[in-house]
Amino acid sequence: MIINHPLLGPRDSAEFVYLGDASLIERPNPEAEDAADQFHDYAYLRDNPAGELRELWFHEGGDRSWLVVTRDTRTHEIFKVELARDVARSKGRSL
Repeated sequence: MIINHPLLGPRDSAEFVYLGDASLIERPNPEAEDAADQFHDYAYLRDNPAGELRELWFHEGGDRSWLVVTRDTRTHEIFKVELARDVARSKGRSL
């Protein structure tokens, strides 16, 4: 599978480490009244959908950047690749 890195161009997926659903960028608020429950759900309750999914990938064999890759989990077709820092900033978060 080829991942079209936003800065480096097409790269083999062997250079990357898959880290799961990109919703992990949305960390719970540690100050919330139910923070323990929110962190439990964040850490242990994950969906495993078949189809289009936004995923986190780490470029371990390259520039060590984090990417959000939108792909079909059934066919491995990649629809979009974004720098995770840009995704986090667009949501008002920092990485």
